[in-house]
Amino acid sequence: MATDAALQVESALREAHGLHRAGRLEDARAVCLRALQLRPRQLEALNLLGIIAAQTGDPARAVAFFGEVLQLDPRNLAAHNNHGNALRALEQPAAAIASHDRAIAIKPDHAPSHYGRAKALHELRRYEAAVASYDQAIALRPDYAEAFCSRGRALFELQRYEASLASHDKAIALRPRYAAAYVDRGRALAGMTRYEEAIASLGKAIELEPGHPGVWYIRANALYSLERFEAALQSYDRAMALAPADASAYQNRGNALLMLERYESAIASYDKAIELDPDDSSAYGKRLHARMYICDWRDFAPEVARLAQRIERDEATLNPFAVLALCGSAQLQKRAAQNWVRQECPPNDRLPALPQRSRRDKIRVGYFSGDFRGHAISFLTAELFETHDRRQFELTAFSLGLNTKDDMRARLEAAFDSFLDVQHESDHDIARLARSLEIDIAVDLGGFTRGGRPRIFATRAAPLQVSYLGYLGTMSADYMDYLIADGTIVPAAHQQYYSEKIVYLPSYQVNDSRRPIAARRFSREELGLPPAGFVFCCLNSTYKLTPGTFAGWMRILARVPGSVLYLLGGSAALESNLRREADARGVAPERIVFGARLPRAEYLARYRTADLFLDTLPYNAGTTASDALWAGLPVLTCMGEAFASRVGASLLRAVGLAELIAATPEQYEQLAVELASDPQRMAAIRAKLAAGVRTSPLFDTAAATRHLEAAYARMYDRYHTGLPPEHIRVDA
Repeated sequence: MATDAALQVESALREAHGLHRAGRLEDARAVCLRALQLRPRQLEALNLLGIIAAQTGDPARAVAFFGEVLQLDPRNLAAHNNHGNALRALEQPAAAIASHDRAIAIKPDHAPSHYGRAKALHELRRYEAAVASYDQAIALRPDYAEAFCSRGRALFELQRYEASLASHDKAIALRPRYAAAYVDRGRALAGMTRYEEAIASLGKAIELEPGHPGVWYIRANALYSLERFEAALQSYDRAMALAPADASAYQNRGNALLMLERYESAIASYDKAIELDPDDSSAYGKRLHARMYICDWRDFAPEVARLAQRIERDEATLNPFAVLALCGSAQLQKRAAQNWVRQECPPNDRLPALPQRSRRDKIRVGYFSGDFRGHAISFLTAELFETHDRRQFELTAFSLGLNTKDDMRARLEAAFDSFLDVQHESDHDIARLARSLEIDIAVDLGGFTRGGRPRIFATRAAPLQVSYLGYLGTMSADYMDYLIADGTIVPAAHQQYYSEKIVYLPSYQVNDSRRPIAARRFSREELGLPPAGFVFCCLNSTYKLTPGTFAGWMRILARVPGSVLYLLGGSAALESNLRREADARGVAPERIVFGARLPRAEYLARYRTADLFLDTLPYNAGTTASDALWAGLPVLTCMGEAFASRVGASLLRAVGLAELIAATPEQYEQLAVELASDPQRMAAIRAKLAAGVRTSPLFDTAAATRHLEAAYARMYDRYHTGLPPEHIRVDA
């Protein structure tokens, strides 16, 4: 009888294995269960049931079956390894490591166990240890394509992109049709900012496996980085079709729509991201920022309050650049930047500590920007670069953005001793290049603005690292040593809100005194303005407009009969929203007049037609304000607490119009009404501006350059005497 049972079990197991090989897993499972009825502790049946459970997505049952096998045979190598794999599928990586370690103790040269151990370490984010275990597996099995691919992923997490790429290349050499390796190879290339090559690699993955998870999403991100936003949208749409519940794809799709200025569609995409993942606070902040562009102020106050609470709780929110226009608190802006740095660009010690350098006759200054083109930053700095004293300074440009091949780009390329187009180099490689060139002072002109790459500075590109002009606030990063400002922007009592040491210049903002203004004289009719009446003007980007600022403007219009407000338009939703807001505040909607974007020289000339520029709060006009002043248009500002809220006051003091600085919104409104109602006073202010604008400190580029150079020399001297960064004050 026992012999018959044994024969039946043996027959059942042969049948089960045959069914398993044929892919008939449920039938194989049923036969294994029949074998267990004949012999309840049959090891082979239990093992096969564990394998089938793992293959059918039931890791809990797999763990139970492999556990029974190990009770019967504690030195069963395959069961220990499979048990570890099942535990990892149950999201128990620490327990999985213990199982793989037991397998390795039984057979130290068992490559799959080293591989399984590496995968578990990977899931615990112990990437260095994971790479070491992947290396063990590969040493034992040099043709282990999966191990090379997974090793490449761990190296990617360590931001060792070149090594990651090499690992994926090896996986593909071993298995030429390995779609997953092409996907991860594309990620590594994107990490190195080699986006075109990344897209080609991802295209090969799509050719092999169009439905591979993540391939369309990674491709979309690469296209986004190349500013090919329409193509990125198409890839995001494909990604969402394959993974409809992926909130990150909707969020990044919203980012692309934002860049295309399709604000309503961007908001809808962020709405969907929030619906899918309500706990991701970053989407709320991005949606709020997108709404600002069309002045969609629904629930503005509670949304900003919730954003502030998330910042205070140290949650991931949004790029701190967007916070500048939403929250006027210097402390909150510092906290937002700290959160961002911790998550997105923490200090990176991949490169060794910089050795102390010897003093040279010339200080090597590197300027880093994604905006070396027709952009606000370059409109301010072009003459600075041309005016630097080449007897004392050697200038290198690190161009991080696209080469637009416009007139400004050509001017800037000629202004530097060396102009390096590094847009396709990785942050790590750019930092390494700056070190190899022995740059003494690395100046970040971007910060957290679009095109900024703070990870270059996180890797320490130079002994001294300085934030200037692009980002109007603290970066809250220990690797940024200095922040260029002045006494108006950062009073001594406010230094607590800045992680950097402050460099106090006589006047903060450098300007190009050669900026051309078109000779054209715009008529009021051309600009859609009424033939008479006072013209208030603000051509700031619309994301700087807040309900509080706009309400103040409407009270001003209500008190100045016949006056109008001239704003930058361009979006039907924006214009509709603002006209509705005006009507709700008792101001006729037609008193809001919208202007189109114009070529720069004509844009400057247009200011001549207005009477008074009204600044925004909490994010003041920067380049826009100095443009207005250069064109002869007085600017009225209200000074707040944070950097971005005090730039207007800094510019007005530098141009000699401190009387146009208000300390409170109430004073701001009253002063606007008084000026608009007093033509003689207004005429005197315009005459004062016209007489002094070209000779004022604000537009004395040569003096501003000397002041900045004096600051650089002081930084350099402190470094070479072994002193740490400290606040520096440069006198006029």
